[in-house]
Amino acid sequence: MRKGSKLIDRKEMNAASLLASAGMNIGLALVVLSLFSVLKKQPCSAPVYFARRIARREALPLYPAFSLARLRPTASWISRAFRITEDEVLRIQGLDALVVLRLFKFGTKFFTVCSIIGLLILVPVNFTCQDGHSRSEFSYSMDAFTISNIGKGSNRLWIHFACLCFISFYILYLLYMENKVILVLRLQHIGNNRQRSDQFTVLVRGVPLCLEHKAYGCCVDHFFSKHHPFTYQSYKVVHDGKCIRKLLKLAYSLQHKIKKLRRKAVERPIKWLCLCDTFWLHIGDPKVHEESLQEVRQRIHLLQHENIINKKELPVAFVSFKSRCGAAFAAQTQQHIHPLLWTTEAAPEPRDVIWKNLAIPCHLLALYRTGIFIAALLLTVFFALPVTAVQGIAQFENLKKWFPPARAVQIIPGLSSFLTGCLPSVILNCFIYVIPYAMVYMASLEGYISHSGKQMRACSMVFYFLVGNVFFLSLLSGSLLQQIGESFTHPKDFPSHLASAVSAQSDFFITYILTDGLSGFSLEILQLGLVTWHVVRTCSFGQSIENDSYLFGFPYYRVIPIVSLAILIGMVYAVISPLLLPFLIIYFLLGYAVYVNQMQDVYDITYDTCGQYWPHIHHYLFVTIILMQITMIGFFGLKSKPGASVSTILLLLMTILFNEYCKIRFVPTFCHCPIKVAKENDDCDEREGELQANQEIAINAYHPPWMRPVSFAGDAAYMKPLVSSS
Repeated sequence: MRKGSKLIDRKEMNAASLLASAGMNIGLALVVLSLFSVLKKQPCSAPVYFARRIARREALPLYPAFSLARLRPTASWISRAFRITEDEVLRIQGLDALVVLRLFKFGTKFFTVCSIIGLLILVPVNFTCQDGHSRSEFSYSMDAFTISNIGKGSNRLWIHFACLCFISFYILYLLYMENKVILVLRLQHIGNNRQRSDQFTVLVRGVPLCLEHKAYGCCVDHFFSKHHPFTYQSYKVVHDGKCIRKLLKLAYSLQHKIKKLRRKAVERPIKWLCLCDTFWLHIGDPKVHEESLQEVRQRIHLLQHENIINKKELPVAFVSFKSRCGAAFAAQTQQHIHPLLWTTEAAPEPRDVIWKNLAIPCHLLALYRTGIFIAALLLTVFFALPVTAVQGIAQFENLKKWFPPARAVQIIPGLSSFLTGCLPSVILNCFIYVIPYAMVYMASLEGYISHSGKQMRACSMVFYFLVGNVFFLSLLSGSLLQQIGESFTHPKDFPSHLASAVSAQSDFFITYILTDGLSGFSLEILQLGLVTWHVVRTCSFGQSIENDSYLFGFPYYRVIPIVSLAILIGMVYAVISPLLLPFLIIYFLLGYAVYVNQMQDVYDITYDTCGQYWPHIHHYLFVTIILMQITMIGFFGLKSKPGASVSTILLLLMTILFNEYCKIRFVPTFCHCPIKVAKENDDCDEREGELQANQEIAINAYHPPWMRPVSFAGDAAYMKPLVSSS
């Protein structure tokens, strides 16, 4: 059996590569941020940089006339981002957006304290240690500032253990306080939004068919009238709308074409701007499309009535209650002895519902999710190929052995430093960019009934993908198969293997943080792809600037996992390589400023779960703490300090117990609305005379898109409601 105390496979940190990476990323960030500050002042780019404000008909802070100030880069957007208060974010963007911003603040606070400890205590302890290698051996290396410079059995390792304990207890304290603060904010936010219809509504699935009437609606009414006689108010059964969805898509497409043709007939674009002017000649007269649109509208209206007449109902219903207390009680209790019949849960917001997924039977959801889990696992495995290739570039000495022509790179001064210091993290970030979109697509196939549930699932998929590929595969790619095989054969040696790999890859992760933070956040705020497409669309196709803005929902599934990965990397290296920590402070400060700007001006907040993202973030942070402590167990073992290893195991157990306490103390209130809070909000509504009005809002809120009245521009014939509340 292999011993866990093998020597660390050292890969010295090349200062030249790190300086090359830092210089490239800082330079690119300054250029990109300067370009953004100039482009944001131009009226022609407003649909990209003020998409949210345009959609909400808000005034734009643009210069009315041309001036030199429009061409001068400024940092006013950064100062504005740090002036905004949490109350403003909570009122305008909602609690989910505030949770994301507090994650950036959390990282800033944590790594500021860690940087002080690392730079004032750990770096001097590491550098002045004489137990390790000779000073000349580190003359061109940064390993002298890391724990790798501490010799085996050195008592200085107890200083590292003390710092590990402080860091662990500090982050647990921060986590506990964040849980308390966000929980209070959640309950306050629920109370401040008492008009929300989801507080009175329960989603019921697995409704049995009424054998007498061959319908689901009467069964819903009978069941809740009998078992919830004092709180039940009304119901809405969801209808099947497959064919209507296709016709609606066609109708909106025809309407869009008609608007284009009318606009082009009034304002023909300048010939030299409209390169594709002849493309529009074959489209024809708008009247032809108007006739087609009228036929489609009539067909939609007929099918909507047929859906009701033919009882094309699904075994799903939205049930409204007379009080929040009654809805909360029904959502949190089992309604039937058969757990797949009359299953109830708190309804999502009407704008958050994925209506087509309501047609998926409950008993098939497990099958759907198993298939997507296998697909995500296969994607993770296949992604090992580009990660291994990236690490081949990063480990230039190995690359020269595998591919001798690579020695020619050394002929050009500084090129090898660029290749090993900057290029690997750039390539890796390019590959990673597409992963969140692939994961959110796979999550959409799992049958989640809400966009928020789908994106929370995508968050977890992306996070574990990044942990498996970016973190573990980047660490183990040097001898991937051998080390994975040894970890399975001798699982007790896993901490030693992990510690060895972490020590060898610290420089790569410094460059990764630089690239993802400085360059990644800068390109995020520049919106390079959208700006390029906007220019092409405006100049080539003759689209006017006042047209549609590029409005998208906030990408929680992309932001939260990537930021959590940065915290993971920083935490693992907090004691091992403290020089990484100051870069993380810059990472979180810049990220905070960027996403405040994006939330205010660019992205739309399409739903608000009242902070239900936080338990997921708490779980990701718990995983990072566990990995940090497992790594340090291996490090102390490799450094022949068994006492510190055993003590770290006790620290690990305390962390697990803390997480279990948080699950019991905080998670249930994030998942459900407490009966006490619901009753207090009902009493408040009764005192203010708003209870009946809020009940009416809830009764009329849940209409699937294909059963809503069809109303296009200039159409008044189809405005009569089709479905009335029962």
